[in-house]
Amino acid sequence: MQSKDYKKIKKMKKIVSLLLFVILFSSCSEYQKALKKDDVAIKFDMGTKLYDAGSYTKAIRLFEQIAPAYRGKPQAEKLFYMFAQSYYKTKQYYLAGYQFESFVSGYPKSEKVQEAAYLGAKSYSKLSPVFSLDQTDTFKAIDKLQAFIDTYPNSEYLGEANEAVRVLTEKIEMKVYENAKGYNTISDFKSALVALDNFIADYPGTPFKEDALFYKFDSAYQLAINSVPGKMEERLNVALTAHSNLMKFNADSKYKEKAAEMLARVEKDLQNFTK
Repeated sequence: MQSKDYKKIKKMKKIVSLLLFVILFSSCSEYQKALKKDDVAIKFDMGTKLYDAGSYTKAIRLFEQIAPAYRGKPQAEKLFYMFAQSYYKTKQYYLAGYQFESFVSGYPKSEKVQEAAYLGAKSYSKLSPVFSLDQTDTFKAIDKLQAFIDTYPNSEYLGEANEAVRVLTEKIEMKVYENAKGYNTISDFKSALVALDNFIADYPGTPFKEDALFYKFDSAYQLAINSVPGKMEERLNVALTAHSNLMKFNADSKYKEKAAEMLARVEKDLQNFTK
């Protein structure tokens, strides 16, 4: 009995597999025919079916063929929305951003306009590289997202947009901070002091402020203890102030113990100038 049931199940699986193959083959055949036909309506219908089925790459090929012919037609709004979404779904973010922006300008009264405006801005945020690389696309993404926030202050996407701006802004800050800290790393302490000062002034609310204050102190400390006698007192006092600023910002800083050891050296060396 069990053997018969097994055979039935196996036979059913074969039938299902065959049906899926036939459907897939038929679909591929229809797609290939649609690509070759001149009838834009057939291409539109096939592209829509592929879009609904999640076959975005194939849909894009058809949409690219018929997009110029559909401008100004009643179905154009649907076509260009699917076109933009297909680029987005396939992670072609430059093209998605462009298509969404075109959709917004072309169909300002569409019920999809707010979603398109957000996804257009979000497409640019997807192009933002790691912080160590050139951040031109990051600045562009921030501008696009801020424009969306200003245009749609009550949007359902507002929270996501604000969070995206925060993440991108933090990436910019990280790059500037790491560049400033880099002077400390290569022992160019004079340049480090200037760069870290500028960073703290330009980004007062940055999450990297404590780190920047510590490396400013460290740079001032290193510069002071390695100074010629004629400049040492002045530089030790600069280091003293830098330590004070770090502790004012966070008395329980993660750098507290290390900073305390450095401060003891600064205070000890300063005693040589009070005798």
